[in-house]
Formats: sequence, C-alpha cells, structure tokens
Amino acid sequence: MQLGNCLRLSLQGRISLVQSHQVMTQTELWRTLTRRRSLFLIAGPCVIESEELCLEVARVLRRVCRRLSVPYVFKASFDKANRTSAESFRGPGLKAGLAILDRVRARVDVPVLTDIHNELQVSAAAQVVDILQIPAFLCRQTDLVQTAAASGRILNLKKGQFLSPVEMTHVVAKARKAGGERLLLTERGSCFGYQNLVADMRSIPMLQRLGFPVVFDATHSVQLPGAGGTASGGQREFAPVLARAAVAAGADGLFVETHPEPDRALSDGPNMIPLSEMPRLVRTWVGLFDAARR
Repeated sequence: MQLGNCLRLSLQGRISLVQSHQVMTQTELWRTLTRRRSLFLIAGPCVIESEELCLEVARVLRRVCRRLSVPYVFKASFDKANRTSAESFRGPGLKAGLAILDRVRARVDVPVLTDIHNELQVSAAAQVVDILQIPAFLCRQTDLVQTAAASGRILNLKKGQFLSPVEMTHVVAKARKAGGERLLLTERGSCFGYQNLVADMRSIPMLQRLGFPVVFDATHSVQLPGAGGTASGGQREFAPVLARAAVAAGADGLFVETHPEPDRALSDGPNMIPLSEMPRLVRTWVGLFDAARR
C-alpha cells in the first residue's frame, strides 16, 4: 500500500486536471456502453511508446468515431508485463505512463482504458483512467480481479486464451463478490495447438448470457504467440475479417490495436492495424452493426 500512497500523492496535481475535463462520469460512460444502440470501440496502440504517439492515435480515432456516432475509449498500456522476452520493450512504467494517459484524456477529451498487472497498481490507475483491464493471462488471479472490481472503475475482463466462455462465469463471480457490477467481457481467441489462436464466434452469445456487454478483440485474436522467436508474430490482414464476423455475431464492441507504422511498433506490431486504415474499417463495422440489428 505504500507504493499506492506514494503514487497517489505524486499524481495528485494531474488528477485535478483530469477531473476538470471530465469526459463522462462512470455512470454516464457505463450507460453509453450498455445502451446497445451503437457499436462501441476500444482502440489505441498496444503500449505507450510516447505521448505524441498516443495523442495522434487518440485524435484520429476520436474524430472518426464522433463522425459516426460511435462511443470511443482510448487504450494503451503503461507496462507490458507479459512480453515474450525479458529484453522486449515494456513501456514507460506506472508513474510516467499514467501521467501520459492523464494528459491524453484531458487534451483529447476521451475516456481511457489501461491494463493492470498486480494489486498495487490498482489504486493509482483507478484515479486516472475510466476503465481498468485485466489481461487475459491474469483473468484467474483472484486477488487482482477482486481488488480491481472494488476500485469502483468499470472493469474489462479479458477471457484467457486457455479458458472456455463458460469458465468466465467464475471470473465474473469473483468480480461481483468484490462489488464489481460494471463489467465488460472480452473474447480474444483460444489456444489452437502451439503458437496459434482460433476465434470461435459462438463465444460471443455465450459470454452475453452472463449479463454484460461483450467485446471482441480483433487484433489479439490474430496473434501468433511466441512465433517470432523473441516476440509474438501475427496476421494483421485477418483482423478486419474477424471483426466483421464478430459484429455480425452480435458483439457489443470491438477492441483494436492500431499504430501509424505497425512494422515499427515496439510491441505487437505484426497484429496491429495501420492507423490509416481505421476510418474505412470503422465505417464498415458500424454499417454491419446497424444492418444486423434492423
């Protein structure tokens, strides 16, 4: 708790900036994400490489989404604790990363999501971001899930690639036991042999039976874990295909990682969608969403 208290004090000045530019209250954001009248988008770079990158991506996607009346949440990680290699870039860390996310939220006027990897990160992150995310590899970590759920933030629970949709029942129960009632459930593919994933679209209606909005992670679903030797590979050309299938299958939202130059990205480049392609793709996904609900 000492770490959490220290970070709370160091971020105090920045937090007042966020609150003065409050995009939405938690209640308003939750109402927006659950109204089911429009597709919502969670998107941004995999990891915070720089403040400039985050601002660029957030501004482009905010403009696109506002034009299409799509609720948009910016995402980026301050730390990628589950990298393949110990030599891989992990991000700026908790303090510097939250400061960048704080400025993105205030300057671009968008809600923000980030990952947390342990209980000590929860209190600091919850003061800055709108949505906390439990990474897929950590979705069975009871203490982490329950600490995050008790923070009062909206919580995005990513389904582990080693779990069936039905097994997420237990993850949801853990979160609800700790007071978490504003939950998003994200499908991100399942292990299919070694260094491959498969996306089963049956997972979307199965997860929706748990009573919360379901998000489809289009870019991590085309990841090839560890296939690059010291990094994961990916097949980004199939991410838009799976996104279309997920929208048609009834997904409430999409999770997409994007970068101006994916081949130069410091994390998950092989499965990220080029930022320049996002305006066209979002229009397509919104059209499918609207058509599927007529």
